[in-house]
Parts: sequence; C-alpha cells; structure tokens
Amino acid sequence: MPEGDPTGDGGRIGQVSFSSAPTERAVEVDLEAIRHNLRHLLEVASPARVMAVVKADGYGHGAVAVAKAALEAGASWLGTAHISEALDLRRAGLEAPVLAWLHTPESDFAGGIEQGIDIGVSGWELDHVVAAARRLERPARVHLKIDTGLGRNGCPPELWEDLLDRALEHQEEGLLRVVGVFSHLAVADEPHRPETDEQLRRFRDAVAVAEDAGADLEVRHLANTPGTLSRPDCHFDMVRVGLGMYGLSPFSDQSAEDLGLRPAMTFATVVAGCKEVPAGQGVSYGLSYRTERPTTLGLIPTGYGDGVPRIATGGPVRIDGRTYPAVGRIAMDQLVVDFGTQGLIGTERSPLGHRAVLFGGAGDPPVEEWAAASGTINYEIVTRISGRVPRTYLNKGHAGD
Repeated sequence: MPEGDPTGDGGRIGQVSFSSAPTERAVEVDLEAIRHNLRHLLEVASPARVMAVVKADGYGHGAVAVAKAALEAGASWLGTAHISEALDLRRAGLEAPVLAWLHTPESDFAGGIEQGIDIGVSGWELDHVVAAARRLERPARVHLKIDTGLGRNGCPPELWEDLLDRALEHQEEGLLRVVGVFSHLAVADEPHRPETDEQLRRFRDAVAVAEDAGADLEVRHLANTPGTLSRPDCHFDMVRVGLGMYGLSPFSDQSAEDLGLRPAMTFATVVAGCKEVPAGQGVSYGLSYRTERPTTLGLIPTGYGDGVPRIATGGPVRIDGRTYPAVGRIAMDQLVVDFGTQGLIGTERSPLGHRAVLFGGAGDPPVEEWAAASGTINYEIVTRISGRVPRTYLNKGHAGD
C-alpha cells in the first residue's frame, strides 16, 4: 500500500486522485543567461566597467552562483547592500572588488576592512569606519555617496564639502583612502522625466568638488540598470547593474527581449492534485471564486509561504502548453487552477504530476504577469521567493552563447 494511501487503491478516493510523483518546488537559475546578460550590458556600457549587484541573495537567484557567473562574463566589481553579504562572498572564495553601501552602527566595519571590502560612506559611517581602521592599523577603502535627489542615504549637498574635508583628513592620517564617489538615480526607469538630468548635474558637481579637494578617484559611478540602458551620459567609470543582469526589464514599455536580455529564473513545480467538482464549487479561503460549470481543479503546491504574493489571484500557471490563472485566494502552501473541463482524472490527458511553471523565460509566463497580478514590480517577485524553495543551477560550466 502506498504511504499515505489508506484505501489501497493507488491513491484514489471517489473522484479525488493523489500523485505519488515528486511535488518539489524549484527555482531554476540559468547561469548562461546571467553570462549572456552581463556580456550584453558590458557592450552597452563600454568603455565603462560593470559592477554586478548581487544584494538580496542575488535578487533571489543565489548571490554566490550569480557572482561567479558574472565575473566569468567580465564583471569587474560586485555590489552588495550590507557588509554581511559581502563577507559571504569572501567566504565563498571570491576575491573581486566588492562594494557594500548600506550600514547600521552594528555593521561589521572591521570585518569588511579586514577582507578588503570597499565601504560606501554617506556621513555618520565615517567615524565608525575610521575607528575600525585605527584598531586594525589598516586603511579602509571608501566610496563617498552624494545624495543627488533620491532622498535616501547619501550626503546632502550642503554637507558634501564637510564630509570630503573630514575624509581627506583621515586619508592624510593613513586611516582610509577615498577611492570612489557615487550616487543613485531615482527615475531612470522613466527616461522622459527631467529629474535624471538634474541628478546628473549634481553628481558632476560633487565629483568636481571632490577632485578639486584632492581626492584621487578610481571610480565614479551613478548608473543603475535603467541608467545603463537609456543614459550613456551617466556611465562614467562604472555602471551598477542588478535587474538587467537577471534578464528583466526596468521599463514598463520594453520587454526583456526588446532589450536583448534573457530571464534567468524559472519558478516551477508540479500539479500535486486533481479534483472533479460541480458547478458552484467554492475554492480556497473566503470562497471568493466559484466554478461556473462542472470542471477539474488542479492543486499547485506553492503559496505565500514560498513567496508567491497572497493577493496575486489571476497569476498565470503554465501546464502542458496552456496557461491557466490562479483562482481563489492563494494560501500559505498552495494555490488552485481551474482546468475548465471535466473527465481528466485517470486519462492520458490528466495533468496530475505534470510540470507547472509560474514564470520563466521564453515560452513560459513572464514574471511581469505575476507582478501585475500583485500590483507590484518584477524586482519584488523574484526577490521574495523564499528559502523554502530550493535553487537549482543550469549551465554551471562557462559556456558561450
């Protein structure tokens, strides 16, 4: 008798059938797509260098695997938000230059300095970096960040000269080196907006002030993925690419394919159950969906516990070459699709155990459709897929196009 089968009839109780096939969920990451995208962005940015941004566990793709693929494809730098993320890269044996730029007073500045991690400084961090460098008797490498208009971290323009003066004084003491100046664009994903021009002007002014004060800069960097793709005047010495490296578009009116990019992530599972139901059958919590006719429902074993947004009713699931919308409320561990026809169970047409793809590359639903169903952006969908979903990697070896 199969495990969990009290009937001994192969898992069928009335009109409900259960699969003995694996029901694992998996995020499949195509590392050759990462390499392709990085090479393409290198061509777009040339002669500027490229920093591959692998914060948030590589936008959910796996920071170490993505970082290795990006470096193979020609990235010069890696970027993380937190020092702890950068230290994980070092522990994985990656020796490329890494910049970390988002800190708290508890951040491991000493660990970052010891491991040769460049540290972004917007103001208050300078004292912490200097204190750690003094204890270690080793100079820190810092990139000073100017707020050109985004309004998050970054030094306000009116305090820029003071920050420079203090940093260069510490440089004279041998406690740090000011090796970079950077900022971040606010609306580069909307190329028609004039604020990018103003940010660019402020950045150039800040760089000029730094160089006039005696800073010997190795890198000046401003452009993110949309800035890289749409504003060559923002490239400077280096661009920072995140979303584009993962094969996703930052623009609402251009697809990844339009931009020459290949989505690297596929989120796949299998149909874990099929059930024949009558017309009027309610589906999932709240019974917000009821079947219009007798039909077959399919159970997909993934939900908001895996990072699928609870509000994304209508999100697409591709099964056997057809796309079905998720119906009813998405639960913690599962969602439901309506196949729209009866008589599937026990036939060759039964989708039980068949591959079910929520989003992926060519031929699969694009992640943007799940973003639209959730009222959010593609960045959020890929980064929120939880650690409960294992990552599997395709094309681990360095291969050409």
